[in-house]
Amino acid sequence: LKELRIHSSPTNPGSKGVRDFVVSQYSALKQANPSLPILVREAQNVQARVFGRYANGVERKIILENLDESAVADKIRALAETTPSASQV
Repeated sequence: LKELRIHSSPTNPGSKGVRDFVVSQYSALKQANPSLPILVREAQNVQARVFGRYANGVERKIILENLDESAVADKIRALAETTPSASQV
């Protein structure tokens, strides 16, 4: 994994799990992965989602809408453990 991008809405109820994840787990995630760029972006009415960028520009997206904090953590962990090839995109 080369980069992690987390998108959420600051007010949309469907992004609550993502907001909770960022507040409670971002620091630990960044400390465990100091060289991994972790970008957190908030915008009104955006769908809660996370993108993983891998070698050769391959990207994978997971929708996080309406998930609780624990489920968001599980999805992000799964994304980090994935190694897609260019043919999987």
